[in-house]
Amino acid sequence: MTRPVCLITGASAGIGAACARLAAARGYDLVLNYRTDHDGAHRVASDVERAGAHALLCPADVADPDAIEDMFAQIDDEFGQLDALINNAGIVDHAASVTELTHARLRRMFDVNVIGAILVAGAAVRRMQAQGDGGAIVNISSAAARLGSANEFVDYAAAKAAIDTFTKGLSDEVAAEGIRVMSLRPGLIETGIHAKGGSPDRAMRLSGNVPMRRAGTAEEIAHAALWLLSDEASYITGSTLDVSGGR
Repeated sequence: MTRPVCLITGASAGIGAACARLAAARGYDLVLNYRTDHDGAHRVASDVERAGAHALLCPADVADPDAIEDMFAQIDDEFGQLDALINNAGIVDHAASVTELTHARLRRMFDVNVIGAILVAGAAVRRMQAQGDGGAIVNISSAAARLGSANEFVDYAAAKAAIDTFTKGLSDEVAAEGIRVMSLRPGLIETGIHAKGGSPDRAMRLSGNVPMRRAGTAEEIAHAALWLLSDEASYITGSTLDVSGGR
């Protein structure tokens, strides 16, 4: 039987990489999207191929609509199908108050975290509709969407809140076609994104604010994402799942 195909954006590290490794173990072939981390992407590809998956590497900046089109053309040529999407690519910037936010920062934040995610999901849905046998999409949001991230990342939080709203709207549009769309909100997770935001120790430093008194792991998020894609979650769509240690 043909293995189902899952596209994971931002798959070279962190949550995306953990999702790819688990998806391979669960029987998926993989499309691994990334922007510039070639070494990380190739390491993930090697891992998933050892687990029995076929991996297609697709470097593309999801802020670039032409790059998204090129990526999906590669998927069409290589697999001719797409069954699942983990819409994970995202960026954060250094901590700042709202009064310090610039138009350039906001433009980049929303181009990647919102507009890019919507365009990727739309392209995936068109293929799932053409196939006619449903599909599943997990949009990676953040607990920041409801916490606000005051004095740190309000722009990031606002972008992720947009993803939650988009998830509900898209899910209602395509539910009757057997395409499920969910939003997954990680909390404080130990990944390299904190270093990119200028605070490599942030997860450890803030873990005391989490009721479970620890940061989560990328693997814990991956298990939640793969469960949402699975038939075990077959009656779930339009929902948002918090994986945040109670925060």
